[in-house]
Amino acid sequence: MNAHDESPQHADAPAPAAPVVLAATRWGRIRQLVVHTAVKAWDDSIFNKSAAAAFWQTLSLAPLLLGLLGSLGYVGHWFGPNTVGIVQSKIVAFARKAFSPSVVDSLVQPTVNDVLQRGHGGVVSVGFVLSLWAGSSAMATFVDAITAAHGQATARHPVWQRIFALLLYVAFLIIAVLVLPLIALGPTIIGRVLPHTWREPGLRLIDTFYYPGTGLLLIVGLTFLYKTALHRTLPWHRLFGGALVAGVFFMAASEGLRRYLTWVTRTGISYGALAAPIAFLLFTFFLAFAIILGAEFNASVQEFWPARATRLAQIRAWWRDRRHRDTATTTPMPSIAPAPAPKDPPAPATPPRSPSVRTNSPTT
Repeated sequence: MNAHDESPQHADAPAPAAPVVLAATRWGRIRQLVVHTAVKAWDDSIFNKSAAAAFWQTLSLAPLLLGLLGSLGYVGHWFGPNTVGIVQSKIVAFARKAFSPSVVDSLVQPTVNDVLQRGHGGVVSVGFVLSLWAGSSAMATFVDAITAAHGQATARHPVWQRIFALLLYVAFLIIAVLVLPLIALGPTIIGRVLPHTWREPGLRLIDTFYYPGTGLLLIVGLTFLYKTALHRTLPWHRLFGGALVAGVFFMAASEGLRRYLTWVTRTGISYGALAAPIAFLLFTFFLAFAIILGAEFNASVQEFWPARATRLAQIRAWWRDRRHRDTATTTPMPSIAPAPAPKDPPAPATPPRSPSVRTNSPTT
């Protein structure tokens, strides 16, 4: 453990008798929090976990798109005609905002087109069920990293944690199937509802805040992931900060990586057919790094300023105490039998009397 890690509740540090005394100035507190988050992330092997998560994200891309776009084929008619095609265009457009053009043109868009050519009939196949397991591998990596950041790595059984990650992945998939059409068709629906005089400025306003609003929705989804991944969870407002840190970090890292890839392309350095997969791996690495860094930030804030227990945890503690009291009052105390009266000591045995010996006097 490094000497400058002054965490009051770090796993390797002894528990202090009083709360940690932070610097008097606001910048001093921020500096301590940033330093402690960096040290804690390094100690928790954030680079190794991010690399593993990037690997599983790459393998999970096709299963994710198969489950997402294939399931949209069943519910798309709820939102209008050509819903799947509109969602496809929005996914590709949003990918161009997050990834480099080579990644989108060589990897994301061909995968989306291939999934759409199969149709939604593949959702009922055995391959789709297997794709759920493969797609949930990245989710399992994130759940393991988030629980480890908060010191809850052993709170769940390993088998149950893997099944829990699968259920969480399916839940996110269902939410995405229901929310993505609303995001894709929302501007069109709002434009139809607005009066004619307000339609043009309203659509301009929607176009201005469309992608920031989508990013805010993704941050809320990441907060939900932080909330549900923990065995002993924290309040919502204590987890939103880490999601915001993750979003800002990924946007900055993505912009820097796009500029770097553009510079590499101009200098003539080329990886050939491996250029697009390598670039996608780098993007997924920074995405995983951002998510894990947000979890480490939330854990550091919790260590310096412990939050009160959530209402659900308080209700559980109250119910547990009540059951304990009810059990203590209803269970009869074992009756204590009175001690037996002391018995008189036995009389000492009298020694047997020896027979008298008669002596006959000799006759004279």
